[in-house]
Amino acid sequence: MYYKLYIDSVFILQMTSNLYLLSLAGQILECTATHRRIWMGAAIGAALVCTAVLVPVGTIGMRLLASAVPVSMCMLYVTFRIDHRRKLIQGSLVMACCGFFLGSVMIWILNRLRTVLKEHMSLLATLLAGYVSYSIMRKILRMLKRRKDNCLKTVVVYVPESQKEVRIPALLDTGNHLTDPVSGKPVCLIGRKTAEQIASCFRPEKYHVVPFRSVGRDNGILHAYELRELVIEDGGQHIRKEHVIVAVCDTGISEESVYQMILHPRLIED
Repeated sequence: MYYKLYIDSVFILQMTSNLYLLSLAGQILECTATHRRIWMGAAIGAALVCTAVLVPVGTIGMRLLASAVPVSMCMLYVTFRIDHRRKLIQGSLVMACCGFFLGSVMIWILNRLRTVLKEHMSLLATLLAGYVSYSIMRKILRMLKRRKDNCLKTVVVYVPESQKEVRIPALLDTGNHLTDPVSGKPVCLIGRKTAEQIASCFRPEKYHVVPFRSVGRDNGILHAYELRELVIEDGGQHIRKEHVIVAVCDTGISEESVYQMILHPRLIED
């Protein structure tokens, strides 16, 4: 059985896939490259794949499988100037995983379009499916990166109604799920020293009792107050939040800590 193979179509498809894979690999490996180098790496990779297809040794599947890792390493070297063997292998594995994801989504999309596609539109449909797959994975990577950055993110917080300006270094903790049992509002934690500095903002009528559980302690009570307003400085932006509940925590935030407040992640997300 023989198949008719158009080498120009193979080159276009492979180069487009390489552009997507190099872009995703750069985000995951945290490597940067100019557009010129990315295009050059993708073109060289596509040319090497076409060469592997044309070499009359063994089956096409065997040739493509045997050339996958060397071609990936060559593209990584040309694009990101990676010359360390271990990082080249790591980058090749990353590209293989990204390729598996892109291929799976592309196959799913093309199977749904098979009944309505005409033969002369198959190349365009494949390119479109590849772009959709790439866009989905890029969005997932950005969400994961944002979540990772927020895990150790520090911001500056101050209370406008305080008699003296107190700037509080705060940690945005994605693991803080503490909420007020009555209103369901998120609860932030402050140390005893910070509580004394902004004590003038604590109103008795806005006193809350917040139950909590922690490691080594099944039941506990935190004394909390609702502040009229809280301002969060995040990357040059000023985020104003009203009616924020802060609980005074005697453990977990020492006076020597870099941060004196633990923010609830909902204050940033909302």
